Amino acid sequence: MTPPTSRTWSKRGHTPVIRVRGRSRGRVSVAALCCYRPGERSRLIYRYILHEPCRGMTKSGRRSFAWTDYRDLISAAHQQLGAPLVLVWDNLNTHRAAGLRDFAAEHDWITIFQLPSYAPDLNPVEGIWSTLRRGRQANTAFTDPKHLQRALRQCLRQIQYRSDLIDGCLAATGLTPATTRPESQ
Repeated sequence: MTPPTSRTWSKRGHTPVIRVRGRSRGRVSVAALCCYRPGERSRLIYRYILHEPCRGMTKSGRRSFAWTDYRDLISAAHQQLGAPLVLVWDNLNTHRAAGLRDFAAEHDWITIFQLPSYAPDLNPVEGIWSTLRRGRQANTAFTDPKHLQRALRQCLRQIQYRSDLIDGCLAATGLTPATTRPESQ
């Protein structure tokens, strides 16, 4: 995840140059679910994988989340929420994997809806990624994958405590929670 450069400066008449180190020495993959349960605060449930720099692959031989990683994320969300899940997936090839479809078919507490192609404006998690990239991640050259991992964990935990921000990502899709949330006392 290479953060965008949101601002830079230089002396008048000099082109600003942003130097970064050479090749990437590792990779971090992140997956998240924005969870909404009527009558409760919104939640963000996420997982990340730090890929080894020397091989660049996980045990499964992938450089990203496998369908089994998504299966584990869905199971963890179901345990935390204690309720059936309705998943709204984008068209990532892993989301459409046969193993994940079979897993969903075996469990009656999972319902999956596929978003149309090229519709990030309908996916609340895209708002989370945008917030993440514009926050502390912007204008940061990470020294190594562990540095990126620490920054991701810290930023995602901050987002987890801000249910209003997660609600805003849902509202940006044009949807609203079915019932109002209880007032804080």
